[in-house]
Amino acid sequence: MVWCDSNPNVLEWKSEEIVIPYVSPIDSRVHRYFPDFYVGVRTKTGGTEKFIIEIKPLKQTTPPQKQQRRTKRYITEVMTYAVNDAKWRAATEYCKDRKWQFKILTEKELKI
Repeated sequence: MVWCDSNPNVLEWKSEEIVIPYVSPIDSRVHRYFPDFYVGVRTKTGGTEKFIIEIKPLKQTTPPQKQQRRTKRYITEVMTYAVNDAKWRAATEYCKDRKWQFKILTEKELKI
């Protein structure tokens, strides 16, 4: 994260150090989610904001299109999205409790 190290408005950052419990819709058990980044930044007004950031391919951020045939690939995509959605809902609540923001970045936002 060269950008975080070189940006003077980034006050602190960590990679995969925050643990957020979530219930998986696959097995109904509690699992641990390690978001990609925690970033604390200075705002234009001089205040601070804190973010939890997850980086994912755009394809994994939207539910798969329903298909007539339930192929192995389709089932995997549905399960992946369901688990990601459970993680993201837990992260949103975690951030809300702390007055932080949860952001999902894809190749679209990163301009890759």
